[in-house]
Amino acid sequence: MARNKNTTTNNTRFRTPPPPPKPPPSSSTSNLPAYIVLPALTLTGTALYTYYLFLDEVPYTKRKRLLATSIAFEQKIGDNEYQKLLQSFGKNNILPENHRASVTVRRIGSRIANSADRFMVKYDPKKDTTATKSNKPYTYTVIRSNQANAFVLPGNHVFVLTGLFRYAQNEDELAAVLGHEMAHNIARHAGERLSGNVLMSFLGKLLLLIDPSMTLYMMFVPAVTLLRELPHSREHEVEADRIGVMIASDACYDPRAAKRVFGSMKAGIENSNTTKTKQPSQPPEFLSTHPSYDSRLSNFDNWMPEAMDIFHQDGGMKCQQIRYEMAQARKLAAREHAWREEQQQRRKKKGEIQFGV
Repeated sequence: MARNKNTTTNNTRFRTPPPPPKPPPSSSTSNLPAYIVLPALTLTGTALYTYYLFLDEVPYTKRKRLLATSIAFEQKIGDNEYQKLLQSFGKNNILPENHRASVTVRRIGSRIANSADRFMVKYDPKKDTTATKSNKPYTYTVIRSNQANAFVLPGNHVFVLTGLFRYAQNEDELAAVLGHEMAHNIARHAGERLSGNVLMSFLGKLLLLIDPSMTLYMMFVPAVTLLRELPHSREHEVEADRIGVMIASDACYDPRAAKRVFGSMKAGIENSNTTKTKQPSQPPEFLSTHPSYDSRLSNFDNWMPEAMDIFHQDGGMKCQQIRYEMAQARKLAAREHAWREEQQQRRKKKGEIQFGV
């Protein structure tokens, strides 16, 4: 009996322990079934591949960015918007082509456009300007308005609102503004914005697929605005300031005028606080589409040595001759303007005599 007892004890002592219990399934795995996870991973991989496929470099600044649009596509959008704006402003608010302001804007813009072409030949990383810029000539439209503004559309359409002349009071200062606007087209900022919008829309739809409750999407939208769209917009403005002052210098306009223009705009906003005519104050820079005036003025100080070297190239002989030609063109424009005014007054008097006024 004792032997049998020992045998029973040994069997009990060396019994194999039971396997450990299985852990409960992960909540993330249970919440995201394979038919959602696999498409999400596939779409994410496709997005990353597409991003690197369309990675592009801005001329001169060499900034890397996503650019998935073609010149033809951007130009088509710009042309359509141009026609809409002409109708929106109306003929009565668009200055005629022979108006002194229109002539001045066109004369300065043409010089800067030629400089922009030289700039692209020198700094285009692909060395193929037909693929990276529109070959259409620029159009210049001057709008009668109290608003101080200028802007450009893809397809080389420049708009200037006459309120800008309160701050840009000579050709050098107007050239600084036009150089900035044309620089937006050189850098193809409109195409970059369109490309980024497509990517952000894609990511938003991906979040809706992952989280149909829209909780992630509702956090995504303001985050994109604050952390991507606004910083990118400010970056575009800084880039246009930098490229613009260089092409204006190459066109023999004094680059120091850029700082005067933006300094005048800053002073105008500050002075408006003490007058009856209120101008909208700038929001904090991180909430603005544009850099603060202080930031822009500081940037011009940093870029000015290079811009002045361009302005004084060839010992200053090139720009000395061109600026003499500019002065002659201004005198001719002034005489033509005076002649038109005289003819208009004569026609007016003739009409008054004819109708017995």
